[in-house]
Amino acid sequence: MSDATNSTPSRRTFLKSTGTVAAATALAGVMVPKVHAQGSDTVQVALVGCGGRGTGAAADALGVKSAPIKLVAMADVFENRLKQSYDSLKRQNKDTVDVPDDRKFIGFDGYKHAIDALKPGDIAIFATPVAFRWVHFQYAIEKGVNVFMEKPITVDGPSTRKMLELGELSVKKNLKVGVGLMCRHCKARGELFDRIQGGELGDIIALRCYRMHPPVGTAFSDKKPDNIGELEYQIQRFHSFLWASGGLYSDFYIHNIDECCWMKNAWPVKAQASGGRNYRGDKIDQNFDSYSVEYTFADGSKMFLSGRTIPGCHEEFASYAHGSKGIGVISQASHSPARCKIYNGQNMTKENLLWSFPQPEPNPYKLEWEHLVDAVRNDKPYNEVKRGAEASLVTSMGRMAAHTGQIVTYDEILNSTHEFAPNVDKLVLGGEAPIKADKDGKYPIPMPGILKDREYA
Repeated sequence: MSDATNSTPSRRTFLKSTGTVAAATALAGVMVPKVHAQGSDTVQVALVGCGGRGTGAAADALGVKSAPIKLVAMADVFENRLKQSYDSLKRQNKDTVDVPDDRKFIGFDGYKHAIDALKPGDIAIFATPVAFRWVHFQYAIEKGVNVFMEKPITVDGPSTRKMLELGELSVKKNLKVGVGLMCRHCKARGELFDRIQGGELGDIIALRCYRMHPPVGTAFSDKKPDNIGELEYQIQRFHSFLWASGGLYSDFYIHNIDECCWMKNAWPVKAQASGGRNYRGDKIDQNFDSYSVEYTFADGSKMFLSGRTIPGCHEEFASYAHGSKGIGVISQASHSPARCKIYNGQNMTKENLLWSFPQPEPNPYKLEWEHLVDAVRNDKPYNEVKRGAEASLVTSMGRMAAHTGQIVTYDEILNSTHEFAPNVDKLVLGGEAPIKADKDGKYPIPMPGILKDREYA
């Protein structure tokens, strides 16, 4: 299993982003952070982004048994969300949550105050909408703070170029950085990967992944009510807006895409796709609710993604690897437990079962935190930024192919110029949002075949 720095070498080159180059130059003299010695200092944690995902990540951090850990600061743009998160975490972790009112920060600059409450070598959790990821990460690097950032970590080519460059800088500064693609820490998938690389499936010729279920999260939204500002509404309903989250495609499908690419041990080089909006009524979001994507790898093999968020339809949530000798189950129902298996031939019958991972499986959400904290405490190489950025980019590649109706290559999405939120580091509460609604309260949507080089106007 791959936990170390730059675990999947890229075959690609990327264009430099002038703004990030300048930032990297400004940070060139940053000190190497303090390493927490084994058995001594408490690792302090700050939570930036206090929704369900951030609260869950903080709970997993506080559940690490190998080191003393304490939550000492929290930040969000919504006071009620921070309060709910704090109350939940404090109720479950009375002795390890130490966040007085003067270390609870509201507003777009709250992340700075939360990080400032840490010592070099502590850990900041970034679980805001992904649009803010590079901004927060840049400040953490400046302060010498280790990071756990939720997936995805980019939504377009320009933000990926920024994140790749910041990732390189964080490696040079010896920062430990985890990315919330927890499937990579799954012991069942890890053993399946080893078996595939050992030839038990033969040559991998195709992969299939499915995420088909009714709408979840905030992917489908009604017209903005009058009692909330435009920017605050878009952040609150972040799955509905491509600038904030990459839409439902990036936020929901990245795990299935990433675990399939892991088993193939490669990133695809291009994608073609279709998708559409059905039965949408007056919904104002930017998402399609069905996606069908064909990814192609350099050797010509394929990966097929089926995504659908329409009620009343067949549901499936799984990934499979087809080899010349047999089929591997990468995941069978949700992300955990994976229930990995290998079958002889292409029929998944009891008689053809060759191997299955024993149950119960260790929880990968907890394992990713055990691995990160171990690296922090023992100064082990640990940086998942490059791999996380590449997984995010490949996900965006499939999304862009569906939204434009074009074949999109890895290089094209990486070097694209359409930055969804170029001024995200300058947003303020009550200020202007990256996109605007029309007179009917609806936002620009993808128009395949009409808009061919960008996902919305």
